[in-house]
Amino acid sequence: MSNNTRDPILSVESLSKRVTSPDGELQLLQDINFNIYPAQSVAIIGASGAGKSTLLGLLAGLDTPTSGKVLLDGQDIFGEDEDGRARIRGANIGFVFQSFQLLPSLTALENVMMPLELMGSSEAESKAQEVLERVGLAQRIHHYPRQLSGGEQQRVAIARAFAPRPKLLLADEPTGNLDVRTGEQIIDLLFSLNKEQNTTLVLVTHDMKLAQRCERRLTIDVGQLSEASA
Repeated sequence: MSNNTRDPILSVESLSKRVTSPDGELQLLQDINFNIYPAQSVAIIGASGAGKSTLLGLLAGLDTPTSGKVLLDGQDIFGEDEDGRARIRGANIGFVFQSFQLLPSLTALENVMMPLELMGSSEAESKAQEVLERVGLAQRIHHYPRQLSGGEQQRVAIARAFAPRPKLLLADEPTGNLDVRTGEQIIDLLFSLNKEQNTTLVLVTHDMKLAQRCERRLTIDVGQLSEASA
């Protein structure tokens, strides 16, 4: 399926990232260019240390490039200061991490309510409860992360990411800390919600089975990007 007749939700233009190390200057990413269109699912794959997570951090505006642009829905996120980038993230981007990143002092419900409350939603609790029910945790909403299995924690993290209905969802090795069976369930859930909400999904993964589920696969090798043919 081609969405190229539509404006891209994410445009990456001549993106490069260099850092200084004890051994000299290290080129993490070099002249990366690509567009991602609304509702696409895209996997970023490559060997460990190839630059996948660096690229994901730049797409989110969590890191800054040495040169180049990232346009989110036409807005240059690096044309903003740190506070401005945070506002763009809050309004447009959801995250799912390998290590779940749930707040241990909050219940499942409170973890999912948090981004909704930050957006000023007057229905944060009901919306959070609804999405937790959707991910199969209706009976676990008042449990704390320590009382949940790894798969349940990742379901909470997915619920938290999708609750604000973001335009773009970024996932960094979302099945990396899960066993195969649980990982497959999480993959199914991720793609089901992606389809239901028409969200654009970009994920970093070593899991080729997960990557094959995506419409597009971008490979990073020694800081340079190529795209696999469909």
